[in-house]
Amino acid sequence: MNSKILLITIFVLIFFLSALFLFFQNQFGKNGLSAGPLRRSSSESNRQGKVCFKEYCFDVKLAQNSAERTKGLMFQKTLEQNKGMLFLFDKEARYSFWMKNTLIPLDIIWIDKDNKVVFISENNQPCKLYICASINPTADAKYVLEVNSGIIQKIGLKLSDELSLAY
Repeated sequence: MNSKILLITIFVLIFFLSALFLFFQNQFGKNGLSAGPLRRSSSESNRQGKVCFKEYCFDVKLAQNSAERTKGLMFQKTLEQNKGMLFLFDKEARYSFWMKNTLIPLDIIWIDKDNKVVFISENNQPCKLYICASINPTADAKYVLEVNSGIIQKIGLKLSDELSLAY
């Protein structure tokens, strides 16, 4: 009788561990990359834009839909100094960001519908934890710009500065 209970317990444990493995395999893929909506699909755009402040301009990838905004700069190992990502939203709101699966430190800039800087978060470090802290702006924004850490200080960008956006 005890051997039957032991066999059933082992079988249930193996089944549970297999199910757990399959769940995480589906969530993160074989290389730690997310499966499903975070992978680039043929429906995602490769549109580019430009964001300028005074004489400093950044060539930016546009994150225009939910999948692109969710992925952001995740898993990107490098970012050239004059590059970034511009997140486009349909309406102004307080959009929180996090550094989950982001491999490089970033400066993040929230921009309102009038192209004015309304919130800045500098030197955001990569998060390797399962649960990462959110970066919560204190003002509504229509756009969010991610650039390399240190850029905000280098170009002297501050709240209420106006940016030029072309996309």
